[in-house]
Amino acid sequence: MTSFDSSPPLSVWRALLALAVVFVMLATTGWTAVRHHRGVTSPLQAALTAWEHGSLHGHALPAPDESPTRLAHFFASLTPHERSRLAARYPLAVGNMNGAPVDLRYRANRIALDQARAVEAKRMHDNRLSAVGHDDAGQRMKRFALLMNPDRKILAFDPMGNGRVAEVFGDLDKAQRVSVVVPGVDTNVLTFQRTFRKYSAPVGMARSLYAAERSASPRTRTAVIAWADYTAPNGLGVDAATSMRADDGAVRLNAMLRGLPGDSPVALYCHSYGSVVCGVAAHELPARVSDIAVAGSPGMRADSASGLGTHARVWAMRDKDDWIQDVPHMEVGGLGHGADPVSSGFGARVVSSVDAKGHTGYFEPGTDSLSNFAEIGTGSYRSVRCADSDQDCREGFSGGAST
Repeated sequence: MTSFDSSPPLSVWRALLALAVVFVMLATTGWTAVRHHRGVTSPLQAALTAWEHGSLHGHALPAPDESPTRLAHFFASLTPHERSRLAARYPLAVGNMNGAPVDLRYRANRIALDQARAVEAKRMHDNRLSAVGHDDAGQRMKRFALLMNPDRKILAFDPMGNGRVAEVFGDLDKAQRVSVVVPGVDTNVLTFQRTFRKYSAPVGMARSLYAAERSASPRTRTAVIAWADYTAPNGLGVDAATSMRADDGAVRLNAMLRGLPGDSPVALYCHSYGSVVCGVAAHELPARVSDIAVAGSPGMRADSASGLGTHARVWAMRDKDDWIQDVPHMEVGGLGHGADPVSSGFGARVVSSVDAKGHTGYFEPGTDSLSNFAEIGTGSYRSVRCADSDQDCREGFSGGAST
């Protein structure tokens, strides 16, 4: 034990530092993120309520939270005209309904985005709003217009608050391998895509991974989902220090995964706080999830890879210049996210991230990190580059490609 007269060991100092940081966060944020939308009905919830009270040819519609399998059977029983009619009448509900045909969801979300764009256009001229409010409305209107492009495949969309969105690259129905990018803090509808530092945003991450997978294995039909369909923490505040946002995100992630068409293998790519989401979700992941790859992780809410309770292979990487390495990897009273996934004791397959350039550069073209992501995503496990030449992260694999 350590007395108050002696110098505490490093682990104690780290714990004290972590708690002090959290108390500063509490004092400065005032839990504003937690209270921000309390008591407000979201457009999505209103749409789901309308669906629950709706009907088709005099027959009640199935509950929107039915299993994806039952909802898939319901939509399959309809004519193309009937499906289009439901998408036009309840666009936000259908666009976010796990089990609905993905092409129908794309179509419904295009309608929902157009409706949300019209709302923001009106807000731009609302005299009750400040100049900042008008500017925010203008930015959202432009972003919704971009997402409405016929070439884009929006799998989920909710305009509430900072907004949630998910986009597909590739053909999800025909994909032999599916990859899902789960981003971290400060992810919302306005940061979903960036012009500068584009590979630090979900769209840039997913597009880069999709291109890398096609280059790594041209004959493999792949699809990549930029999944920002959870309420991520705003900045490095209280929400980022706890699993509160990850708990809800994990439920949403598992629901989305169970609603994907087909049965092809799925790999998760979880960046920063996104790795907390994946860690919380791990024990309930569908069997088709074959791999979980984390980058720049503050922890996965587990002491070890085996403690995640998943059959999926767990891969981890961290760039030598990533500031996340200085975050105390511990969990005290719900604060912090536990063990370091790249530590030898965690038990993950630690892979190279050479040239990743800090915390947000893991999806940059030309990096070992992106190359390794692509090899994992296409099942080419023997081609993965390990972080340590003394440790074989490819142990258990043989041959060129694995499925």
